Amino acid sequence: MRQSEIKIIGLTGGIATGKTTVSRIIREKGYPLIDADLVAREVVEVNEPAYREIVNIFGTSILLSNNNIDREKLGSIIFDNKNLRSKLNNIVHPRIYLKVKEYIEKYKKKGSKLIFVDIPLLIEVKNDLEKENIRFDEIWLVYANKNQQIERLKERNNYTNEEAVSRINSQMDIEEKKKYCDRIIDNTKNIKYTIESIEKNISEIIME
Repeated sequence: MRQSEIKIIGLTGGIATGKTTVSRIIREKGYPLIDADLVAREVVEVNEPAYREIVNIFGTSILLSNNNIDREKLGSIIFDNKNLRSKLNNIVHPRIYLKVKEYIEKYKKKGSKLIFVDIPLLIEVKNDLEKENIRFDEIWLVYANKNQQIERLKERNNYTNEEAVSRINSQMDIEEKKKYCDRIIDNTKNIKYTIESIEKNISEIIME
């Protein structure tokens, strides 16, 4: 990696593969990381344009007592409804992409040479991202196998086996995602192993 070069890394994974843990470790190592989930929360804050549009479509029953959107309730509404999911995405996604670009430019101006962007469904929305001129030098996948995903999801969310499998099957298969990624962060073992995998991949890209 040349001294003047800036690398934008897309970080993705599947549900319960450990992407939150990997993102935290990357931040702790001092690298800027833009979390698309946090950006998604920003753009739907009370009285933001996206907030008003969502309430107009889904009604006030999706609001918490403090008027914030109940993300879990909204998620359950759109989970099995492709039409409503599409409507929500059309409201939220363009605003997320705009905000992500703003953050990337901010970190570039600060002199950051390695910038990570954490997007859970990066592979699925890659074409949309490219239309918005968001491109990645590499895509890294946080990997755990499907059985691990199921067990972690059951433990984390108190899901039944059936509920966990249903959630996982609603996303692209983790083995399929491997085909679209440049590097793998192996999160199949313990935290020490995961940290070593992160350090190895960061070291390799810096040395290129």
